[in-house]
Order: sequence, then structure tokens, then C-alpha cells
Amino acid sequence: MQVIITALGPDNRGLADPIVHEVTSHGANIAEIQMYDHDRARVFAMLTRFDWPSSAGSVDELRQRMDDIGKEKGLTIRTWCRDFPQRTARVAICTTHRPEPARAILETIRTGRLAAEAVVMIGNRESCRPLATEFDLPWEMIGDEEGVPNNQRLAELIDSYQADYIVLARYMRVLPPDICWQFGGGRIINLHHGLLPAFPGARPYHDAHTHRMLTYGATVHFVVPELDAGNQIIQQETFTVSPGTSLAEILRIGQTVNEPNCLVSGLARVLDREVELHFHRIVAVRNGRR
Repeated sequence: MQVIITALGPDNRGLADPIVHEVTSHGANIAEIQMYDHDRARVFAMLTRFDWPSSAGSVDELRQRMDDIGKEKGLTIRTWCRDFPQRTARVAICTTHRPEPARAILETIRTGRLAAEAVVMIGNRESCRPLATEFDLPWEMIGDEEGVPNNQRLAELIDSYQADYIVLARYMRVLPPDICWQFGGGRIINLHHGLLPAFPGARPYHDAHTHRMLTYGATVHFVVPELDAGNQIIQQETFTVSPGTSLAEILRIGQTVNEPNCLVSGLARVLDREVELHFHRIVAVRNGRR
């Protein structure tokens, strides 16, 4: 089974060695290793993806050994396996103001179109609390009066709810690099309300309208430390308007129809194991082979 381990902490010598040794000594085949050594900030980050043989013991046992290494080396280590235990994927939904994308996820889970369980809704604003209540979903507020999120609390919630995937459903805050590294390997999925890479940033509809575009769209992509990097696109959906269509009408179509549809389709590709993220790039999965 495929396992992803991430490690983050103060930089020092010999941090990667015990992790790699523990994995390889049990016969695991390492498929990917990425390490970030930021001298100025003295931060060490690592991601490794490998095939864990069933003969090597359970993933829970591996997780415990990684926790022990983390305590010894001063690292925060997470051991994640999408296939263990054999259960429906657990999804944490992050929101700011707009409820439509999150509602689309919850409704398609309820109808069975998405093979997932929504376990918590997290907001940096209170706007979507009524939606969580409507779907009997735990609500966690991580923003202050200005909407500035407590990212340490975000990480704690993801762990405590044992979420497999974090879906940014028009969550209008940039995740810091340490969060991206801790939950790397394709666990964070973002809905961007514009077509990447042409229209990044916070106002893609306005930017496209300024350029007199007639085709607008949304992008679902895996999140990596580089903002709107563009190489991790899972799904894009577009709509075309007539010349002279007002920006207000474009926003209405995009926000209430196109964005929710795009997010559901993109998330389905991930949950159905159609795509994965390897070395910060999309990899298509066919018949269980990458």
C-alpha cells in the first residue's frame, strides 16, 4: 500500500537518515523523496512516498515508530495512508464567505456521487456556520475578528478529525508553506475561481473581464507551497458569455454554477484515484497503475 510521510522541524544534521532507514529496512520501495532545507529560517521539511509491504507490519505500527523518531529528533512527523484503514475518505472543508462550493460537496456526498465522508467544516469567517448546522457537521472557527486564521489550530483540527483530504472550498486565505509541507503529497485540494495559469490571484473574474474575455472558468488543483503554481491542475470547467455581458452576470454564473460543479468533478477525480500528485506534478492513475 502507498504511504506518505512528511516531517517538519528545526533544521539539524541527520534528520532524514532515521526516517529513510526505518522505511527501507522493512523492504519498502521508495518512489519519491523531497527535502527542503532553508538555511536562513533554519527549517527542515521532508516528504517521502513509498510502497509499504504488508509483511512489514501495520501502518499503525509504522506510525508509532515515526512518532518516536519525531520525538527524538524534534520533528513533527505525519504518516498517512489513503488505503488504511479500509474506509471512506474523510474530508475537511475549509470556507470563508461563499457557501455554494461547500454545499455542492455536501449535497453530492449525501446523494452518493462522492465517495467521501465530510467530517468537519472549518472557517476563518462565520459566514458558512449555518451551512454546517444544516448538514449536522461540526463547525470550527479559526479566524480572528479580521479573518486572520490560526494555522496551528488548523493543523490540529485536521489531525484531531483524522481528515484524509483538506478541501479549500473558496477558502480565501493562502496556506503558509509549513501547512503545505505537513499535509503534502496531494492531501490539500483548492478551488481557484479562475483559469490557471492565465488568471491567478484574488480577482480573476475582474481581470478576465478587463481583458474582454468571453470564456471564464474555475480550476481545481493540488496545493503546493508555490501559490497558484499551475502544474497541479486536476480539473477545469469553463462557460462562455456573449459580448457585453455584465461583470455581475459573469460573477453570478461563475460563483453559483460553474465553481461548485468544477469542485465536485475535481474532488471526484481524487477520491476515485484517477489522479495523484507525484513530485509536485499530476500523475494519471489507470487500472491501479501510475
